[in-house]
Amino acid sequence: SELMDMGGIGCIHRFLSIAQQSEMMLKLKKKKESSSIQLPIMAAVGANGDFLERAAELVTNGANIILIDVAHGHHKNVKDAIAAIKSTCAGIDVIAGNIATAKAASDLQDWGADALRVGVGGGSLCTTRIKTGFGIPNVTCLQEVMRVAKVPVMADGGIRSSGDISKALALGSSTVMLGSLLAGTEESPGAIIPQQNGLYKKYSGAASFDTKVTHGQETRNIEGESTIIAYKGKVKAVLNGLLDGVRSALSYAGAHNLKEYKPEYIQVTTAGLNEAKPHLL
Repeated sequence: SELMDMGGIGCIHRFLSIAQQSEMMLKLKKKKESSSIQLPIMAAVGANGDFLERAAELVTNGANIILIDVAHGHHKNVKDAIAAIKSTCAGIDVIAGNIATAKAASDLQDWGADALRVGVGGGSLCTTRIKTGFGIPNVTCLQEVMRVAKVPVMADGGIRSSGDISKALALGSSTVMLGSLLAGTEESPGAIIPQQNGLYKKYSGAASFDTKVTHGQETRNIEGESTIIAYKGKVKAVLNGLLDGVRSALSYAGAHNLKEYKPEYIQVTTAGLNEAKPHLL
């Protein structure tokens, strides 16, 4: 709801019953109907099991974007899911992923995806690259995908600051998906945990042991970690800080808006990366 108010979009996750997820859709639909502009309402489904029934019910209850949320999006199941959702839910945009290669981007576009979710193994608590050896550094991944992208691209994973958002936009992304940056806010899931040195909230990777237990999944194929992070307060304050950073990035690039934002970028060494951070502290 807060993201919607600020021009963004939140994705209602799929690890709920269809009824619970649809109830959340209805609340957002009612909120959307009280403004006069068309607002995006997004919800996630999988690529097997009850995904089609879930997608149809979500659309009935207000969703106008369906995100196929799987770790490996360059897959026959995703191809079939896109086709089924597009034929069942007319006029709905489908975002598919996650992917990390130009070939995957080309195929998903051919399969009918309206947008691509890009990034494998780059999340702050993701262990996919360690457990499986698969994944591509996020900048390289975006460069590869943007060579062939004809639809909007969502950069997902490894975004730790407004500077990382600015870099993703510079590489051609239309949007970014945020996890750790919004974790710890009042509106994020989980209770506030008092500690001797302050307040915290729990944050768990999507494929972590804790998340699988919480959602009643089989506790195998663990590819994520869990931790606690400092409580950040209202999400609106966090978002305003991120937006201020992106606006400042545009000013450095001499851009008045995102369409004009086309900065050049270069590869830097580890020494250059260290220099880019405060180095007196």
